[in-house]
Amino acid sequence: MAKRAKAAARRSRASQFPKLGAGELLTLLDFVRYAASRFIEAKLVFAHGTTDPVAEAAFLVCETLHLHPDRFETFATTRVTAQEAKAILDVIARRVTTRKPAAYLVNKIYMRGLPFHVDERVIIPRSFIGELLDTRFSGGSDEIGSLIDDPASIENVLDLCTGSGCLAILASRNFPNARIDAVDISSGALQVAARNVAEFNLENRVTLHRGDLFGPIGGKRYDLIISNPPYVDEEGMVGLPRECRAEPKLAFDGGTDGLDFVRRILQEARRHLTAEGGLLCEIGRGRDALESAFPQLPLLWLDTEDSEGEVFWIGAADL
Repeated sequence: MAKRAKAAARRSRASQFPKLGAGELLTLLDFVRYAASRFIEAKLVFAHGTTDPVAEAAFLVCETLHLHPDRFETFATTRVTAQEAKAILDVIARRVTTRKPAAYLVNKIYMRGLPFHVDERVIIPRSFIGELLDTRFSGGSDEIGSLIDDPASIENVLDLCTGSGCLAILASRNFPNARIDAVDISSGALQVAARNVAEFNLENRVTLHRGDLFGPIGGKRYDLIISNPPYVDEEGMVGLPRECRAEPKLAFDGGTDGLDFVRRILQEARRHLTAEGGLLCEIGRGRDALESAFPQLPLLWLDTEDSEGEVFWIGAADL
């Protein structure tokens, strides 16, 4: 029965695409162009690691062929085998017909060039914090301005709402002497995080905890707290595109104004920071609401290549 259902699903996907003659699509570039056209035609939404149909097409083609996306230009004009072509066309069809995010179809996403396993148990990572760890927490005195003098001096980091564990893992690379506690309320998410931690051989530095925000860590204090909590407001939840609805609702829903978790983090963070520590938190488009709720806090808003005013920093002394 299950086999017949799968076969029917494949036939359904195939029926929605034009029949391709032998040799019409030959190279990786041909398949990327074809996929991009199908994605545009289907009005897909791109918000999960890729920002446009061409980038998503290249990502799916490369992953299907087990190539790192950075190698696409090297192989762009090379031909694919008949078996490879079939696999590529199938994943293109699944992206269009299911509208599942591409990362779920290949169980992988890249952040700062590193591969992470993802599936439907976790939100697909696309946090701006990864970039900020590189640009604003790398030490030195460049023109951007680092928020810490020496990354090696960071000994303890807390990652709240860790999901797949990607930010905890990136933090371990940025702060070579740090031990990282990573917390999430979802047991499924922590199973994914454990897989990623193991794949990077970080079991001795990254410890996973199940619980609600600061609950599992007792009275421990940290040099740095990072968090990408749920922050979508009530109106935003209603308008989530179909792709985002494939992700865990728990990872999006920030309450009426999107600040339910952010409020709690701000109210409790000082008790868990060292005197020179600080909080780095992503809140999406909630800046106006947050500044209205906490007008007394001197929040420093940090921009990235693709964001403006979506991540704030505040030192322990100012909380």
